[in-house]
Amino acid sequence: MSSWAKSLIKLSTYEVEVRQKRLAEIADRRQAAEMRLAMLHAQGEAETAACARDPGSVGQLLAYLEALKGRKVQVHAEIMAILEEERGARDALAEAFEEQKKYEHVAEQARLLQVKKQGQVEAAALDELGLRKAAR
Repeated sequence: MSSWAKSLIKLSTYEVEVRQKRLAEIADRRQAAEMRLAMLHAQGEAETAACARDPGSVGQLLAYLEALKGRKVQVHAEIMAILEEERGARDALAEAFEEQKKYEHVAEQARLLQVKKQGQVEAAALDELGLRKAAR
């Protein structure tokens, strides 16, 4: 394999690795945001259960639930933005894989062409050797 082909494949492999790492980081952020949303839901349920034991705290519960609703909306919006970013990162990773495969294919075609040329040279040398023997 020629040095240019090795270099292109090495670069494209690096690009794939970088994009895989980025996608993993985005997925980690999404999971963390989803965990925060689940925690907010759990906190709301816990406060509601606590209020059931103390009916006098209904007014406080309503204010708490209203504030909690706002935080849930914020986290949900964050999750949606991360999902969009993750979709873009997946597309970028797919493109990087396609580029890598193209370079590998071109390198393989160049290698096969070299093998074919080498075979032709060897066949021509054998033909010449055969002709020389026949001429003797």
